[in-house]
Amino acid sequence: MTSASGTTSTRPYLIRALYEWCTDNGLTPYVAVRVDDTVRVPREYVKDGEIVLNISMDATSALKLGNDYIEFKARFAGVARDIMVPLNRVMAIYARESGQGMAFALDEDEQTPMTDEVGSVGLPVEPEPVASPATVLSSVVPVRDEGGDEPEPPRPGGTRPALKRVK
Repeated sequence: MTSASGTTSTRPYLIRALYEWCTDNGLTPYVAVRVDDTVRVPREYVKDGEIVLNISMDATSALKLGNDYIEFKARFAGVARDIMVPLNRVMAIYARESGQGMAFALDEDEQTPMTDEVGSVGLPVEPEPVASPATVLSSVVPVRDEGGDEPEPPRPGGTRPALKRVK
């Protein structure tokens, strides 16, 4: 991943740094991903063109946080799956317990529609406009159920964390 100025993207370095910070502090690192045809995840867990993945050591095997992809093996409903996420599709990385982390802007040219299993093209989900194409620092605020104090991990059809943009 190279930016328009010819330098490498800061995104893979920031993702690795926040992953390390989460693990060093006993927190669970989650990544929010905008799904398209380049993302290899179980499609049945994708909601509104997005998926949230637990990338902790306990939830993954053979995790590789590379400069272009996040790759690992994980179990979904007891079935082992190979996961591959291009870093340009990562919208945020954050700690599940505190919501602290970082959100990233998606470039306009990186947004492609997602196709379903039959091959028809779904409507792309448009991101909120961002002031600049640079990395946006954010606090990720988990959505909490009225009865609980701690946010629960995302499940299909369950509660999901919401991003709060800090300018």
